Amino acid sequence: MPIVTATTKGQVVIPAALRKKLKIRKGTQFSVSEKDGKIILEPIAEDPIKAGRGMLDSKGRVLRALMSDRKAEARR
Repeated sequence: MPIVTATTKGQVVIPAALRKKLKIRKGTQFSVSEKDGKIILEPIAEDPIKAGRGMLDSKGRVLRALMSDRKAEARR
């Protein structure tokens, strides 16, 4: 586990391996909280709408399945 040192301004450097793993770039914002004496930094998505785009993308499979189901139901 890497050890980092705080500057006089309270700044610390996040090790490169963690930055890469968490896709942290220049300008990434964080929420900061404290729990049980530990500092918790959580990256905030740059644009929550953009970050969520495609999350539910099924490439039309869900729509095709629904249409097929509806056709089968109409035939009954």
